[in-house]
Amino acid sequence: MKLLAFDTSTETLSIAVTAGPGTPVFAHEAPGGARASATLIPAIQDLLARAGLSLAALDAIAFGRGPGSFTGLRTAAAVAQGLGFGTGVPVLAIDTLLAVAEEAHARHGATRVLALLDARMDEVYAAAYEQVDGRWHTRQAPALLRPEAVVVPPGWALAGNVLQVYEARLPAGGERVAALPTARALLRLAPQALAEGGEHPAAQALPLYIRDKVAQTTEERAAERARKDMQRGAAAPGPT
Repeated sequence: MKLLAFDTSTETLSIAVTAGPGTPVFAHEAPGGARASATLIPAIQDLLARAGLSLAALDAIAFGRGPGSFTGLRTAAAVAQGLGFGTGVPVLAIDTLLAVAEEAHARHGATRVLALLDARMDEVYAAAYEQVDGRWHTRQAPALLRPEAVVVPPGWALAGNVLQVYEARLPAGGERVAALPTARALLRLAPQALAEGGEHPAAQALPLYIRDKVAQTTEERAAERARKDMQRGAAAPGPT
């Protein structure tokens, strides 16, 4: 299968192209974030040229649909929609947390993975996946949690980019595995997604948002500042 995959859900931009089994995988990684919107399409064009493929020759376009950075998810979905609409190539919207699990399996052999990504605002995105007979099964759908609320089943690995940020607040137990949602992982997941009917027309390739709200209003920020001022005042020592 001729596949293009990309992920911009974290601070790393990841792209990969393959012309099928037995052929090289052409991959590219670079800083993501806000820069991904300007660099993603040129990098895709360069990889396709190196692989000797045209967009129209692809069997599918896979992208990490989230959860993750809102800006990154919108960028990936918009590019996938544009490329798919322009060529008629089906689009695969694959969970980024599943890509974390797949990367943990490829790097460390983990088959039961609690995938965790930093959601900022003192929260994490979490989902649990188990591989049985070479296929991934979702045991816990993606959710938004406080680090302390994460539950680690016995014998499961924790994988993702939250370990250094929230290690002290995560529950004990489970092997710790560093992994990110890479485009190579998306390439490996694409055949299962296609076999399960996961391809979408371009217009239906949408991001997966877990958090509905990413910014506070002016009033909410003022109330938060007032609350902290009151807490500092209550903690200050009284006159002697």
